[in-house]
Amino acid sequence: MSFDVTFRTVPGTQAAATQGPHRVVVDRPKGVAGGKGLGLNGGQLLAMAIGGCLSNDVRYVARDLGVMIDDIEIDVSLEVEDGIVLSAAVDVLLEAPDGVDTAEVIRRAVDDSTVLTAVRAGFPVDVRPG
Repeated sequence: MSFDVTFRTVPGTQAAATQGPHRVVVDRPKGVAGGKGLGLNGGQLLAMAIGGCLSNDVRYVARDLGVMIDDIEIDVSLEVEDGIVLSAAVDVLLEAPDGVDTAEVIRRAVDDSTVLTAVRAGFPVDVRPG
């Protein structure tokens, strides 16, 4: 399996946006390096990837275990210094019917999470100038 994302400049701005059926705009804060605050920055997208992937994995695990999760709350905080992510803290709260072992659901979801696995282990990134 692979995932491909394409970003292109949004006409009339210095922001970029994904192409395709789902639109995500990436920009800098207003007044910073031409930014207009039109979208998220890379760090916010990384935090969203961590939380979003884990949220989906909670649902997958719950399905596989045959249990229902009523509500998911995930808060992700990245500690960044000089553009380097030093750490991430992820708080997870699941609301489920009595008898559902939410700690086990979270444990399995963390074990299965593609994004958490990637950021924990690191992975090579080949940047190829065009």
